[in-house]
Amino acid sequence: MDVVRTAIGLMSGTSMDGIDVALIRTDGRGFIERGPFLGVPYEADFRERLKRALELARPLTDRRGRPAGLRDIELELTLRHALAVTAFQERHGLSADAVDVVGFHGQTVLHRPDDGLTIQIGDGRELARRTGISVVYDMRANDMLHGGQGAPLVPVYHAALAGKLKQAGEAVCFVNIGGISNLTYIGADGRIAAFDSGPGNTLIDQWIEMHTGRTYDPGGEIGGRGKVVPALAERYLDSPFFRGNVRRSLDRGDFAPLRSGEASLEDGARTLAHVAAASIVKSAGFLPERPSAYIVCGGGRLNGTLMAELSAMAEGSRVLSAEAAGFDGDAMEAEAWAYLAVRSLDGLPLTFPGTTGVAAPVTGGVLARP
Repeated sequence: MDVVRTAIGLMSGTSMDGIDVALIRTDGRGFIERGPFLGVPYEADFRERLKRALELARPLTDRRGRPAGLRDIELELTLRHALAVTAFQERHGLSADAVDVVGFHGQTVLHRPDDGLTIQIGDGRELARRTGISVVYDMRANDMLHGGQGAPLVPVYHAALAGKLKQAGEAVCFVNIGGISNLTYIGADGRIAAFDSGPGNTLIDQWIEMHTGRTYDPGGEIGGRGKVVPALAERYLDSPFFRGNVRRSLDRGDFAPLRSGEASLEDGARTLAHVAAASIVKSAGFLPERPSAYIVCGGGRLNGTLMAELSAMAEGSRVLSAEAAGFDGDAMEAEAWAYLAVRSLDGLPLTFPGTTGVAAPVTGGVLARP
């Protein structure tokens, strides 16, 4: 009989806006009972520290390398995750003994799949010590050691969630619009195909912050007042990333931000929302078939301008928010990391040839006990 465990997932994504905390009960297979969620935003000065971490990591060639400044930021990040777990437990009356494992993503500071290099800062052993809960962390590295791209890892969780849709005979595509967007296709027969699809929120967020000091475009309102600048949109959409049959995972630095003065605030935001939507549709052309529905999760689903662009381009496929499909679009990635941690404990595969390009299904993760 498969063991059902209670797991907390922790996600800090490429948007670097905070920590997502989610609880699930799962056997790491088909049984999933979704629990509460908490979002813990980063303060502005720590977001600047994380941007500094990206610069410090850029010259690294060893994934274990931690220059002094980067090590300091890693400790700060770990402490914030420990505090987030404590706040979550207090809010929901959970003792450390009530949680079997924490799935800890950490913060990606460098991702070079062509070089077999990915670096997520975050000290799993320190997190286990401070929370008193076992922690599974560093879940991407083993995939890369076996020839994979190290991303995306969420598809196996998407496939588990899609069970009821597969029974209805639908091929569906989960779209996660975070800093980078990625797609997970689940065919009616259960076949999985997944890959990064292009820039998501990062370019929009960078543009908005440059001009207003805000960290994002609330609801896509700014972009909704603008017009698409075709020449700027094509500059992104003509990228070699969208050509050829080999899909690759992306780093947030793979698409350069718009430069100041290239467009008005509103036109820049609209153009980048258009690019995010068009990237999804262009990349979906590499899926085995057109999905009957796109289920959109991540922060990008809250950008009404982006969602309207995607709906207009979807060519007969329905575009649904995660909530409209019965899920929680804010919690999904954190839930996935909890699910992956349980699979790691049982030695089950986290990645597959159809998701990361790894040669054969492979497990991953490092276990740290308190």
